[in-house]
Amino acid sequence: MKNFWQNKALTELTTEEWESLCDGCGLCCLHKLEDDETGDVFYTRVACKLLDTELCHCKQYETRTQHVPDCLTLTANTIADYPWLPESCTYRLLFENRQLPVWHPLVSKNSASVHSAGISVAGKAVSEADIHPDDIESFILHFEE
Repeated sequence: MKNFWQNKALTELTTEEWESLCDGCGLCCLHKLEDDETGDVFYTRVACKLLDTELCHCKQYETRTQHVPDCLTLTANTIADYPWLPESCTYRLLFENRQLPVWHPLVSKNSASVHSAGISVAGKAVSEADIHPDDIESFILHFEE
């Protein structure tokens, strides 16, 4: 029997189904820097002030755009507008017709599997409230190829 994410197009999902796709990694809540010349995007370890950096949950999810006006509001129709979404992002994976990884909480049936797999930023990120904005470049992440 196929799961809802295998049976429906992203545009057909209910709000509850859409929200459940998020694996809780927190990567989309990290500040990113873009090279003006190349367009390359670099992730930093600096998280939005609303991200609980230990649990990878937004502290004000329902009202986040009131506190952070440029917070991402991802929809099935806007995924293509965010090519910087991480390769592991469920929304990106499904948009690109790829499968969910075994560590995804919907597959593993364990909400902590994204953390135990080392995919999330839990315990790895620092809040933007704790650093000086001029220091953000020193927090660029270097992912292993």
